[in-house]
Amino acid sequence: MAEAVYFLCAVTSVTCAVLLLRAYLRTRTRLLLWSGLCFAGLGLNNVVLVVDLIVVPDADLSTWRLVPAAAGMVLLVYGLVWDAE
Repeated sequence: MAEAVYFLCAVTSVTCAVLLLRAYLRTRTRLLLWSGLCFAGLGLNNVVLVVDLIVVPDADLSTWRLVPAAAGMVLLVYGLVWDAE
């Protein structure tokens, strides 16, 4: 059951990233860009989580999971703080 939840979280965050980036391409609202890039990082984090816990449970990929999540959050903070209009 846990595997299904991990997979659904990955699908949801990747879908959010795609929808936010598509909306950015349509409207050119910069907050959509930063939010879409953040969700792309979180989606990659969730995909690596699925690989870590389901595909190769013997390996520890926790560092590789942390990097895209942190990068996504940094991009969102940059977009919210320094790119404010």
